[in-house]
Amino acid sequence: GGTACVVTGQPFDTAKVKMQTFPNMYKGLVDCFVKTYKQVGFRGFYKGTTPALVANIAENSVLFMCYGFCQQIVRRIVGVDRKTKLSDLQNAAAGSFASAFATLVLCPTELVKCRLQAMHEMQLSGKIIQGHNTVWSVVKGVIQKDGPLGFYRGLSSTLLREVPGYFFFFGGYELSRTFFASGRSKDE
Repeated sequence: GGTACVVTGQPFDTAKVKMQTFPNMYKGLVDCFVKTYKQVGFRGFYKGTTPALVANIAENSVLFMCYGFCQQIVRRIVGVDRKTKLSDLQNAAAGSFASAFATLVLCPTELVKCRLQAMHEMQLSGKIIQGHNTVWSVVKGVIQKDGPLGFYRGLSSTLLREVPGYFFFFGGYELSRTFFASGRSKDE
């Protein structure tokens, strides 16, 4: 599921990153798609796919691993027994809290993915020389320039996106389960 999500969404994510990084270069989404295709070809839409797949797998692994742990923390905070079912709102809070941990693995892979997506434009502007357009060249460049902490550039904005986003993700999921359960157990 995660792979399908990345493969289908990657061209749109690439266009988004290009338009955010170089706002004066593109008139809109269609212009970005046309120019990318003309300059780099179909492969240009899939730059950064490997880090995106790693990010998706790592983020979801950590997210769901920490979700159960965060549910226990929420139980302690609200003062209920370990086996007590949490409300939809409490589950949303646990998911939101778990996303803070997932962000720690997401941020480095997102940084590499975004740099790869904007690589062609960076080369055109002279900010990056030709041939430094692989995952490993980007990783090596970050380490050489900023050290290991350089991978966490953008951590605060990633947290600001993920924490409320996953509150609504888990909240929407739990509310949907409650709605569709129609009086039965949500586990059914």
